[in-house]
Amino acid sequence: MDQIHLMQVFVAVGEQESFVGASRRLDLSPASVTRAIGGLEALLGVRLLRRTTRNVRLTEVGRRYLSDSREILASIAEANEVAAGGNAAPKGELSVTAPAGYGRMFIMPCIVEFLKRYPEVEVSGHFVDRFVNLVDEGVDVAVRIGHLPDSSAKGLRVGQVRRVLCASPEYLARHGVPQHPSDLLRHTIIATAGAPQSVEWKFGAAGNRTALRIKPRLTVTGNDEALEAALAGLGICRLMCYQVDAALAAGRLKIILAEHEEAPLPVHILHRESNFGSPKVRHFIDLLAASLRQHSTMYRP
Repeated sequence: MDQIHLMQVFVAVGEQESFVGASRRLDLSPASVTRAIGGLEALLGVRLLRRTTRNVRLTEVGRRYLSDSREILASIAEANEVAAGGNAAPKGELSVTAPAGYGRMFIMPCIVEFLKRYPEVEVSGHFVDRFVNLVDEGVDVAVRIGHLPDSSAKGLRVGQVRRVLCASPEYLARHGVPQHPSDLLRHTIIATAGAPQSVEWKFGAAGNRTALRIKPRLTVTGNDEALEAALAGLGICRLMCYQVDAALAAGRLKIILAEHEEAPLPVHILHRESNFGSPKVRHFIDLLAASLRQHSTMYRP
């Protein structure tokens, strides 16, 4: 019994949460998928899946085994690529993740260029504003904004971004320009996500940091909505510099309290330590790092 094949079938079932979905994905009959899962569970002596007439769910053991199986299968694929030759052209599937807005603006152009250069590569882009675990979710490359926790992933610093406070010239003309963070208590605040009752904004670099609790008048779930409200002259918002760069250049927004900003946040490219030998990962990181390092918005003081 080929355990690698059984693991491939299990990963497909676990990700699809469906025997039928896995059979379509793998181009196998549903009966073959059922036999493979039964054979794997018999081999391991544990129940990996809970089956009902309506759905398929992973057991606790199954969830752990799914994560391990993904890692093992990825390592096998990467070892095959490396053995085929370090200078071989990239090929196969590549999974990339980044924050939503940053990914759309800076990562997508690199993905498009990469696909044009290497026609045998397929890329899955996951642009979401949440933490993505590279191992658990089978992601090859991640772009992270912020300081990195201890991790099994390797990080390559490629720049930095700033959180900035800004408002439209019309709003500032009507209500005045804040000179100190405490002045914000008298202004209309636009906040993203978080609790609608209050938000805490931090100011100043390490060693001289202060925090201010503010009650926003408008709280929205997305940065784009906060930007639109600020452009319409409603109030003051706090966003990443790259999110407001075009509006600043056009004179539609102005930065305020720049001297009280927090220290810039680093931007890193991450990959699992085990997969950098893969040509597709190595070539993509090289292309991405060169592009992000030269982008002016990441270095503006």
